[in-house]
Amino acid sequence: MNAHLVWDWNGTLFHDIDAVIEATNASFAELGLPPITLDRYRELYCVPVPRFYERLIGRLPTGAEWEVMDATFHRHYWTLAERCGLAEGAAELLAARSSAGLGQSLCSLAPHDQLVGIVGVHGITRHFQRVDGRVDSSTEGKAHQMARHLDALGIADRSRVVVIGDALDDAAAATHVGAHAVLYTGGSHSRAVLAAAGVPVAETLAEAVEQAERIAG
Repeated sequence: MNAHLVWDWNGTLFHDIDAVIEATNASFAELGLPPITLDRYRELYCVPVPRFYERLIGRLPTGAEWEVMDATFHRHYWTLAERCGLAEGAAELLAARSSAGLGQSLCSLAPHDQLVGIVGVHGITRHFQRVDGRVDSSTEGKAHQMARHLDALGIADRSRVVVIGDALDDAAAATHVGAHAVLYTGGSHSRAVLAAAGVPVAETLAEAVEQAERIAG
C-alpha cells in the first residue's frame, strides 16, 4: 500500500450535507428564492459556486446578491457545523493509516483558519502530513490549490496520489495535477452525477480507500 491519499473535508470526511442544505436555503431566502431539496442540490451543485446559483435562478447573481448570499451561507453554516460529525468510519480509517505510516493529507476549499480549527476539534490533525484550506476569497475550484498542496508536500510522483472527495471538482483537481481520484457518494452529488467523471465511485469511505490503493498500486 503506497498511495498518498489527499482527503477532501466537506461532504467527505466531514458529514455536513444537511448543514449545507440548511445554510444554502437560508441564503436563498435572503433573495426571496424558494428552498432547494437535497436531491435537487446534488443534481445541480457545481463550482464556481455562483455558477451553481445561475443553474438555479437562470442567471448569475449580481455582485451585491453574491455578497449577501455568501455571507448568509457562512454565518448559518458555521453555526450548524458545530452539530455535525465525521463521516462513518472516518476516524478509524485515518488512525489506521497514520499508525501504519501511510501518507495522507487534507486539501479543502473551506477557509483555512476555520478548517484548521474544526479539524482540531475532531481530534484528527495528527493523522495528516499537511492541512490546507482556502486562503483567499476566490470562488474558483480546487485545481490550482491541489497543485500548491502537493508541491508543499514535495510529492513529485503524482501517479501514487489519490484524491478522495465528494464532488466533480475533486476529480477535476486530480486530473489537473496528474493524480487519480475516487469519489464518495455521501456529499455534494448523486452517484449518477459522480459517475460522469469517469473515475471510481464509492458508497463508503472504507470502499474509497480500498479503491484508492488498488488504482495507485
